[in-house]
Amino acid sequence: MASRAFTKGHGTGNDFVVLEDPDGALELSAARVAAMTDRHFGIGADGLLRVVRTSASEDPAAVVARGAAEWFMDYRNADGSLAEMCGNGIRVFARYLLEHGLAAFDADGVLSIATRAGVLELVESEDGYAVDLGVWRRIGVDPLVHARDLEVGRPGLGIDVGNPHVVVALARVEELEAIDLGTAPRLEPMLPEGANVEFVVPAEPLVVDGVGRIRMRVHERGSGETMSCGTGVAAAALAIRHYAGEGAPDEWRVEVPGGVLGVHVEARADGEHVWLSGPAELVFTGTIDVA
Repeated sequence: MASRAFTKGHGTGNDFVVLEDPDGALELSAARVAAMTDRHFGIGADGLLRVVRTSASEDPAAVVARGAAEWFMDYRNADGSLAEMCGNGIRVFARYLLEHGLAAFDADGVLSIATRAGVLELVESEDGYAVDLGVWRRIGVDPLVHARDLEVGRPGLGIDVGNPHVVVALARVEELEAIDLGTAPRLEPMLPEGANVEFVVPAEPLVVDGVGRIRMRVHERGSGETMSCGTGVAAAALAIRHYAGEGAPDEWRVEVPGGVLGVHVEARADGEHVWLSGPAELVFTGTIDVA
């Protein structure tokens, strides 16, 4: 039996199996990842983070990042499928690197990590770590979204923050709580690569002391409903900011079932960068058969 050490971590309840594989020796099939993340027969998690050097991975994103980042976050959804990015996962990934002495912040206080959405920069924040998700953009399609226990389809706003999202604004908390996200929402039209789907209710009042406030639930493609989704939080804040129009704040606090995350929008020459901040915890370690 080939056993390997693992660490379990989470960011606001969005949980991950972390496997250290610096030399890229592991070959993880989708079925094996799904078995490890299974909540009844495995460790249990929303996804898996493989810690591998960019120099040891043949993933195209890792190859491109060689020289810009030492470590590549090979993120897999709970069903074993590949994903471009994970906002909660990258903070857990960073904490793992730092606590295990595999990396350190540079002289400017920055830690660079390669992902399938590019090389992203993290810094320390008051509540843990903040990551620059890069320039956000609108997806060209805004699908109609159907969900179980939501009486009629609702318009969604397509937003890309390194991975695709469709955000639905709701009027009442009761609607948000009633939706059954055990079943994947249906999009019309479907996006070729699928999407995470967020349902959001603005707080009343929306803005307090210059900070926007919203509440969110999410169904993640390949994982189902999760207690939190970092990139989904960013997309949700951007969507409500878009709907709010001119004068909407650049600072947001987003409540999810697992806690609260922060979003900051920063204007730069290349466009609007979106920052995500929040905690990252490593909760236990063990060994598992990876054969």
